[in-house]
Amino acid sequence: MAPLTGGAASIGQEQMNFARLAAEDFNSANGSSYTLVESDTQLDAGQASTQASSIVSDSAILGVVGPAGSQEVSAVGPAFADAGIAYVSASATNSDLTNGDNPGFFRVIPTDAAQGPTVGGFITDEIGASNVVILQEKTDYGVGLSQSVADALEASGASVEVIAVPEEKKSYDDIVSKIGDDVEVVFVTFQIAAKSEQVAQSLIKADKNAVVFGSDGSFSADFKTPGSYVAAFAPDVTQVPAAADVAGRFSEQYGEFGTFGPPVYVATQSIMQAAQAACEAGSLDRAGVLTEMSNVVITDSILGGDIEFTETGDVDGARFYIFMVDEAGSPQLVQ
Repeated sequence: MAPLTGGAASIGQEQMNFARLAAEDFNSANGSSYTLVESDTQLDAGQASTQASSIVSDSAILGVVGPAGSQEVSAVGPAFADAGIAYVSASATNSDLTNGDNPGFFRVIPTDAAQGPTVGGFITDEIGASNVVILQEKTDYGVGLSQSVADALEASGASVEVIAVPEEKKSYDDIVSKIGDDVEVVFVTFQIAAKSEQVAQSLIKADKNAVVFGSDGSFSADFKTPGSYVAAFAPDVTQVPAAADVAGRFSEQYGEFGTFGPPVYVATQSIMQAAQAACEAGSLDRAGVLTEMSNVVITDSILGGDIEFTETGDVDGARFYIFMVDEAGSPQLVQ
């Protein structure tokens, strides 16, 4: 389940291609023949809910990789819980998703409970900012993350103003015009990077000095204003020795990629590992896969560490990374 079309299609296609590669590699290594079914959510909760109904009705589907967005996870949760199907997201970070309301949900990336303190600490300690505006997009993802970052900033003594903006908003010039000249950082919680770029360019046009700091949803080539910052829930895997083979083969077959795709490789591995274990136990069905998910262990994953799930479905030991956009518009790791 990924946004294969729409504003986040570049991310969705990257995720789909990493899922394809993971399936090919797993089948080759295990003599299995698992196949993928594509489900286009367009990063929209309503669309994800509709797609969930189709998935549940297809009894051949043993588990789900995705969906991508936190609001989508909330939307599909009831249907997947009723069906007893395991689903593993590679990019949904809202902390509340693993509070028990979404049985069967797992993720291979850290939560906003980790992103908030990481971002807040970097803004105050490394950038040295004391006056921050947060643009809170009114989605499950945006609301939860903005609160986490605001709490961390306020705990460090920074002045914080939270401005709520609707998800469907097309321009941010009116918002930028209200941002004071003494604001040093504007943290944005968009899931489409082009929106973050709009804000950055609008600040420049308005001759404002504030830099834009994008959340993990902004890690894309569409967010390219030099001097901006962006958080990421995965490392640059081209720098991870365990990922060298996978990264090289992906680049040869599909081209360049960012941080949204590699976690999908691991999410796909985890579902297939659980399915294989269920098969060996004589219960290759949804219930069997869901049971085996708690036993999944991916040693030395392409994300740079072992993958094991906690009782809540989160992954042990995951952390956020901070990148700065260089003069060429490319993100460079700084923390």
